[in-house]
Amino acid sequence: MRAFVINQYKGPLQPVDVPDPVVGERDVLVQIHAAGLNVLDEKIREGEFKQILPYELPQILGNDLAGTVIGLGAKVRGFGLGDEVYARPDKDRIGTFAERIAVAEADLALKPTSVSFEEAASLPLVALTAWQALIERGNLQPGQRVLVHAGAGGVGSIAIQLAKHLGATVATTVSTGNVEFVRELGADVVIDYRSADFEQQLDGYDLVLDSLGGKNLEKSLRVLRPGGTAIGIAGPPDPAFARELGANLVLRLGITALSSKTRRQARRLGVNYEFLFMRADGAQLSRITALVDDGALRPVVGRVFDFEQTAQALQSLEDRGTRGKSVIRMPS
Repeated sequence: MRAFVINQYKGPLQPVDVPDPVVGERDVLVQIHAAGLNVLDEKIREGEFKQILPYELPQILGNDLAGTVIGLGAKVRGFGLGDEVYARPDKDRIGTFAERIAVAEADLALKPTSVSFEEAASLPLVALTAWQALIERGNLQPGQRVLVHAGAGGVGSIAIQLAKHLGATVATTVSTGNVEFVRELGADVVIDYRSADFEQQLDGYDLVLDSLGGKNLEKSLRVLRPGGTAIGIAGPPDPAFARELGANLVLRLGITALSSKTRRQARRLGVNYEFLFMRADGAQLSRITALVDDGALRPVVGRVFDFEQTAQALQSLEDRGTRGKSVIRMPS
């Protein structure tokens, strides 16, 4: 089958012929119709995560898919041939920039019937990130206030909608051209970061979802109420993540050091900081399917590329100008 792989870190994404996936007894073989593009894909290509996500090269990239079931492992019970599905495969089994993939049954969900394959493929990684940040980690409640940074991006556009569905008041930061767009998504307070400083306008927030890191995260800690929480998805990673990863002592110490400054600042302010590296979860994705089909969440697809353009599509993420997600469409 055709796939796009990296043969070395920082090397180009290249089209190659690779063997068909091996299907385990609890795996589902999926013919991919569309694959979402994520900044994570580019960070993997650049080798930024090679210490914590050590892939054996060559590696097929890609972390989102939507497609049709064409094969079943012997112990699969929840899916049938012909089912339309979508997923974010487990971090150890990525590879959606390909014609087919074997996905663990536990990581898969039925695709929302109300959207296209391209729209469905845009959702898994960002929707699961928003779910795990706002619901699982943040325990966001009706009436609380949440700040979602980069509200026009992949995670942000879904997080705004999910937070509104949960009954929260939502503030977000965007560029000038996206102010009305995020209002349409449900944002209550919109701050144009090119002309205003969110730290000067916001105070007493319960939760922040930060996708930018650095100075932005430092300022985000200062807009929280005492006891509030900032959840970072751009880093720095924290000791809890090192434990989840099962890292060795040296790596655990290194990860702990990376976030020490941020955690000290959070303690001084009386707030909390947590790093989130989202995980695959078919059960959560099934609940997201229901929200999409009920109209509570809508996918935001900014650009669609043909499969042959996958390498160029990945490079296009650098301009950060696309609303929502970019998606690759497979040949019919």
